[in-house]
Amino acid sequence: MSSSIRLTDQKHEAILHAAIAEFRENGFQGTSMDKVALRAGVSKRTVYNHFPSKDELFAEIMAQLWRLSLARIDLSYQPDRPLAEQLRELLWQKMRLLHDEHFLGLVRVAIAEMMHSPERAREMVTRLDEKEEAVGRWVRDAAADGRLKPLDPVFAAQQLQGLLKSFAFWPQLALGQPPLDQAAQTRVIDGCVEMFLSCYGCDKTAGEPD
Repeated sequence: MSSSIRLTDQKHEAILHAAIAEFRENGFQGTSMDKVALRAGVSKRTVYNHFPSKDELFAEIMAQLWRLSLARIDLSYQPDRPLAEQLRELLWQKMRLLHDEHFLGLVRVAIAEMMHSPERAREMVTRLDEKEEAVGRWVRDAAADGRLKPLDPVFAAQQLQGLLKSFAFWPQLALGQPPLDQAAQTRVIDGCVEMFLSCYGCDKTAGEPD
């Protein structure tokens, strides 16, 4: 029984990976369950056993994107820790997500589908934006605690994430540049933290302990 379950799981993953590749290359309309089955090396019947329709297959791919984002970025503001330390931890979580090849593949699917059918991908993009509000909540809570200057937390969070993504997301996603190595990642994160706190920090505990 366990071997049968493992085989079923393997086929499920093969179908998902094949569908991700097909949706990326051909968009939703240009992808068929036949193409997915051929690419996955399974029968069309097997594909339908796992996913009753192409819509449900696409929905599962978008749900994976959501779950990955949800699981990887989770840090609440902590009043007893230096801000720079917390920001580095938050941005390292984000950096690891942005360097996950599976996540990037899912993002490419979502972006491609936005071009072909914006309404189909709108809900998922909205949910991802909501997840990015976690950074906004951290900024809001730090400002409410008097450790950041008065600010618009949504705008400030977008600035912070924009700094990171301009080096560690958009060049790789849109221009095919290689992922940043460890030294470059550290440099980018340290620069983001320094610039953000130089603009918005207002207390001695913003940086590292003396």
